[in-house]
Amino acid sequence: MVPITSTSSEATTDAYLSSANGKLITTSLERADDMARDLPIGNGNVLINFDAAYNIRDMYFPLVGQENQSSDHLSHFGVWCQEQFFWIDHPEVSKKLNYLQDSLVTNAECTHERLGLRMLLRDGVDVQQNVFLRKVRVENLFDAERTVKLYFHLDLQIYGNGIGDTIFFDPELSSLVFYKGHRYLTLSCLSPDEVKAGPSGYATGQKGIHGLEGTWRDAEDGHLGGNPIAQGSVDGIIELTMTLPPKSTKEAWFWICFGRSKQEVERLERLLRTATPQALLQRTHDHWVKWVNRDQHQLSLLKPDLDSFYKRSLLITRTNLDNRGAVVAANDSDILKFAKDSYSYMWPRDGALVSHALDRAGYHELARKFFDFCIKVLSPEGYLMHKYNPDGSVGSSWHPWVNAQGAKQLAIQEDETALVLYAMWHHHKLAGTIEQSRNDYEQFVKPAADFLVHYRDASGLPLPSYDLWEERYGVLAFTVASVYAGLVAASRFAEYHQDKARAIYYADKAAQVKKAADQQLYAPDQKRFLRALFWNQEKQSYVPDYTLDMSMYGLFDFGLFEREDPRMVTTMQLLKEKLWVNTEIGGIARYENDYYHQVTKDVAKVPGNPWFICTLWYAEWLVASSKTVNDLTEAENLMRWAIKHALPSGVMAEQVHPFTGVPMSVSPLTWSHASFIKVTQEYLSKLKQLTSKDITQPIDASEDKVLEPVIH
Repeated sequence: MVPITSTSSEATTDAYLSSANGKLITTSLERADDMARDLPIGNGNVLINFDAAYNIRDMYFPLVGQENQSSDHLSHFGVWCQEQFFWIDHPEVSKKLNYLQDSLVTNAECTHERLGLRMLLRDGVDVQQNVFLRKVRVENLFDAERTVKLYFHLDLQIYGNGIGDTIFFDPELSSLVFYKGHRYLTLSCLSPDEVKAGPSGYATGQKGIHGLEGTWRDAEDGHLGGNPIAQGSVDGIIELTMTLPPKSTKEAWFWICFGRSKQEVERLERLLRTATPQALLQRTHDHWVKWVNRDQHQLSLLKPDLDSFYKRSLLITRTNLDNRGAVVAANDSDILKFAKDSYSYMWPRDGALVSHALDRAGYHELARKFFDFCIKVLSPEGYLMHKYNPDGSVGSSWHPWVNAQGAKQLAIQEDETALVLYAMWHHHKLAGTIEQSRNDYEQFVKPAADFLVHYRDASGLPLPSYDLWEERYGVLAFTVASVYAGLVAASRFAEYHQDKARAIYYADKAAQVKKAADQQLYAPDQKRFLRALFWNQEKQSYVPDYTLDMSMYGLFDFGLFEREDPRMVTTMQLLKEKLWVNTEIGGIARYENDYYHQVTKDVAKVPGNPWFICTLWYAEWLVASSKTVNDLTEAENLMRWAIKHALPSGVMAEQVHPFTGVPMSVSPLTWSHASFIKVTQEYLSKLKQLTSKDITQPIDASEDKVLEPVIH
C-alpha cells in the first residue's frame, strides 16, 4: 500500500541466552533516525517498537496503531562508569538483537569491550496488565569493583503531540509521572542494592525550545539535576546506581505503567512491588510460548528454519492486532518523514487476508474480533471505506469522490469489501461456527453482497474502483477475482441459512462476473490475462492495460480461474520472468516500472523494488503447481528468500532495496508476515498430500487447493 503519492522462572528464560541468534549492529546516536522498526512487543493495548540501535521509538496506548505516545521521538538508554559514559547506540557497543525463542520477550546482548561492560536486556509487555518491563543484567568484565549507573530516558508526546504535557517526580511511588488529559505513564526502577532500591536520581525538563535538547544531556556527566516538575514540551530521566564486585553480575529493573488515570497507574505500581517484575516477565514469556505452539499444523514436518520463522511471523503479526479488532497494517512512525501520514490504519483488505491466515492457524478468536469490527463500520450502502483508525473512525484518504469530469465516484477499493466476505465464510468453516453465523449473514453478508451485485456494469464486470495498490481507478483483475470470491461466499452463506433465492441469485451473479472476466480480461494475442481495464471517456469504452502486475495471482488464488488453465499458467510464467529483480538481492517486484521508493530507472534489470508479499505469492503458485516433493524446492527457496531478507529478529518490511537488501518503507508490515504464514500452510498441506501417495504418479489437480474450492 502507498500512504500518499510517494517521494522518491528465571531459569526458563535464561536457558535461551547462549543460543540467541543476532548480528552485530553498530550505529551512532546521530544516525539513529531513518531506521527500520524492529523487535515489536505488545499485548494488544500497548505496542512498543525499537529502532535498529535498540532505542524505543514508538509507544502506542491505549489502542495499537492510535495515539503514539512517543511519536518517533527517541528515548535513550545510557550507562555511566568511572571510565566513561555511553548511550546504547554508541558505535563501540556491539549488539545481538533478537527475541527469546517462541516468545515476545526480547534478548538484546550489548557489549562495550573497552569499558569492560556487558549487558543483557530483556524487554516485554505484560500479557495481563499494561506494563512495559525491562530487565537489565550488567556484567563487570574487569577485575576491580566498580560503580555503574544506568539511565532510562523517556521523550513522550502524549496524545501524539508535545503540547501541554506534564512530568513530575512522585515521592510516594518513587517514580516519574507523565500525564495529559486521560493519559498517565509512570517510569520506575528497582536496584539490586537494597539501600538504593528506587532511583538514585532523576531529572525533568523541557526540550525542543530555547535550545534545550532534553534531560538526557544531563545524564552524560553522571549527575542529574533533580528538577521535580516541568510542563509543556517535556521529557524525563531516572538514574539507577549499583556496585559491581570484580568479575560479577547484577540485575536491575525498569518499568513503564500505562493508564487512563493516576489511580490506574498507582494500582500498577503497587502490583510491581508485590507480584515482582520478574514474575510478570516470566508469565509473559510463558504465555507467548504456549500461544504460538497452539497451531495445529504439523510443524514438525518443516525444516527448523521454516518452523521457527513461521512461528515468529505469527508472533509479530499478533503485535499489530489491537484487542478491539483492528488489524493494523504497520506501526512504523519512520514513514512520517516521507508523508506526514502513516500505515497505522486498518485496511479491510489487509485485515481480511491477515485474519484468513490466522484462522487457518487456529486463532479464530482474533479473526472474530476483526469481523465484529467490520460489521460495526460497514456503510449503510454495504461497502467498506478505504481505511479505518483502530477506534473505528474513518481514516485519512487520498481517493477523490469526483472524477476528472466532475461526476461522483466512490472513493473505495471494492476488493476490501469482497475479501472480508470471502474471509468471513472461511472463518466460520474453519472455526466450525457456521451454525452461529446468522448475525453475520444479516448484518454484513447480505448488505455487502447486495452492494457487490449492484456495483457492476451491463457486462457483469465490477464498476471501476481503486486498485489494491491504491494508485489507479479502474477494473482490476485482482478486484474482479475478489468480487467473484465474495459473491460465491455470500451464496454459500445464503444456502446454509436456507435463503434459497439469494443463494441462487448470488451464485448467478458470480457466474456473470466470471464470464465477463473470461471475455474481457484476456488478451488472445498474448495468451495471458490483463492487469486492468480503464475507462476512456473519449472513446466511451474500456482500454486494456497490459502491464504485468503480481497482484494478477489473485485470479487463481481466489478461484476465478483454475490453476491448470493454460492462460493462467502463461500469465504466472510471464509475471516471474518480467518482475524478477535481476540483482544479487533478487525477489519479485509489484509491477513493471514501479515508482514507489524507486531507486533506479533501469527497469529492465529492476522493474521495481522486491516486495515480500509478491515474492511469497509466486511461492504460493509454485506450491499449488507442485506434482512431486521435489517440485516444492523452488517454492521453499523463495520462502527462504524472505527469511534471508528479514531482519535478524525475523521482522519483515514491506520491501527491500534491490541492491543492498536493507528494509524500505515500513517494518514490520503485517501483510508480509501473513503472507509467509499462508504460504507455509499451503506448503505443509501440499507436502503432506504428496508424501501420502505414490509421488511418481500425477496428482489430481482437484486436490491441489488447501481449502475447499471457491465455487461448487
